[in-house]
Amino acid sequence: MALICLVLSGAALLVNGLTLLGRVPGLDSGVFNVLIGGLQLVLCVAVAVSADGSLPVLLGISGTFLFGITYLYVGVDSLLGLGAVGLGWFCGLVATLAVVFAVVHVADDPFLAVLWTGWAALWALFFVLLALGRSVIGTYTGWALVLASQVTTTVPALLGLTGHWPTGSIATTTALLSLVGVFGGAALLARRAATRPQPEHTPAPAAA
Repeated sequence: MALICLVLSGAALLVNGLTLLGRVPGLDSGVFNVLIGGLQLVLCVAVAVSADGSLPVLLGISGTFLFGITYLYVGVDSLLGLGAVGLGWFCGLVATLAVVFAVVHVADDPFLAVLWTGWAALWALFFVLLALGRSVIGTYTGWALVLASQVTTTVPALLGLTGHWPTGSIATTTALLSLVGVFGGAALLARRAATRPQPEHTPAPAAA
């Protein structure tokens, strides 16, 4: 279930990144986020009910609960125009908890710990953008989401679903370097977008 939710998260993060970059309309993104978030929460509740109080299982789905609530919140916010400030503060909480999850998994699954570190950075960007109103990082956040959606969710999920979940120091180091590449690449793309000359608009001739 966790890997399936990871695939769904990859799709949601990609669409949200494209929305920040102006490639996807807010209404389309809102509906998509409601669907993804709602589906993730339903799956999490089903697993929680059948977990019979197993702490490892509950720990495993707790992060997915946070992601599902985030996507559902994003969707409702987009559809109702709530302003996103509350969403931003919630993302700040998720970023903090993601750091905790990263520390928890360092010993038993360092690759997953690296992924949680990447997600903590993404949700921290949401916090700065939405709660603190730093719109200047909007383009950077969009590119970070587009790149990280594949590197930290889709690719690991597909590896896990095919029985090749990365383990060992080489995989962990590769994941760390990939994170550096993701956020560094996002910075380069955002800078290029900022320096790109805007097309000149020729004013329409006045009616006779």
